[in-house]
Amino acid sequence: MGKTKDVSHQELMEVINSFDFGGKLEEVGIFGNGHINETYCAVFSTEAGQKRYILQKMNKQIFKDPVGLMENISGVTSWLKKKIQENGGDVERETLNIVNDREDSPYLVDKEGEYWRAYLFIEGATCFDQVENDEDFYQSALAFGNFQRLLSDYPAETLHETIPDFHNTVKRFGDFKKAVAEDACGRAADVQKEIQFVLEREQLAHTLVDLQKAGKLPLRVTHNDTKLNNIMIDDVTHKGICVIDLDTVMPGLSLNDFGDSIRFGASTAAEDEQDISKVSCDLHLFEVYVKGFLEGCGGALTDLEVEMLPMGAILMTFECGMRFLADHLEGDHYFRIHRENHNLDRARTQFKLVWDMEQKLSEMKAIVQKYK
Repeated sequence: MGKTKDVSHQELMEVINSFDFGGKLEEVGIFGNGHINETYCAVFSTEAGQKRYILQKMNKQIFKDPVGLMENISGVTSWLKKKIQENGGDVERETLNIVNDREDSPYLVDKEGEYWRAYLFIEGATCFDQVENDEDFYQSALAFGNFQRLLSDYPAETLHETIPDFHNTVKRFGDFKKAVAEDACGRAADVQKEIQFVLEREQLAHTLVDLQKAGKLPLRVTHNDTKLNNIMIDDVTHKGICVIDLDTVMPGLSLNDFGDSIRFGASTAAEDEQDISKVSCDLHLFEVYVKGFLEGCGGALTDLEVEMLPMGAILMTFECGMRFLADHLEGDHYFRIHRENHNLDRARTQFKLVWDMEQKLSEMKAIVQKYK
């Protein structure tokens, strides 16, 4: 553990003393390499032995509604705890456990007006940044499927939409057309082929939004950041035991979470690959994820949700490509770039992946039917 950041030792002590940790503080230091929140690990000695906690100062620049966000996490983790207990699981390791402050609130506001939260440290498990093999991808799918199953009867409409219209592809399509019309940086003339690719697929943008509006797809609790490194993998069994980073938990469609996992997990190339001939959807990896996800869901999804899984993958990839291209046209304000035309390269890989999945749609549907 490193030194503390720009928070003074005294300020940090005041924050720690405001939470109901119990036990005697042994040490505290910076933890992990997250870019968004400032994270510390605090070690306490108790009668039952050492206990570790994660302490985070939340980033108000990114999360404009920290109270709503913590209400979401509090509601979802309480629900998960209840379900895990009913299933005879280990509540300390299979979900995030919020530590309340001494006022019994799931977050603390310090005297500077900054928001803090604390979680019990999940022992004996690790996060991995990269999928090393099929088993990793399968475990990730199983864990996110299980997340859907445990929360399938949660009243999703009671959650705060902390990022409004996050996966509203119809609105995203409208935003894209506006970026093209305004052409703020004079870049549209050079990317007509890419622009046409999007405009030809207006109907695609409507697919899931229209089904949801018609009441044919249920509102679910969605995670919205289904990367492998948001799963804790048990150090001994190597099984995915806990879904973490619940900051973007919102009401949404199960197909969005599934689709985003396929978008970055089953692609044969990096998200910003410049040689698009290398970009395709690996049907073997698609099958690995479908198998794990549906197994984890354990029948919690409706028939239409299952049937539309391949469409979820196409649509999330299309949405992402649309956002990359819009950002390129607007001057690269949203996604950080490391070279000229970086967002254009990203958009092109996504569009190639969309095209490839469109060609493979019947095969993708057949794979889903196999595990239904």
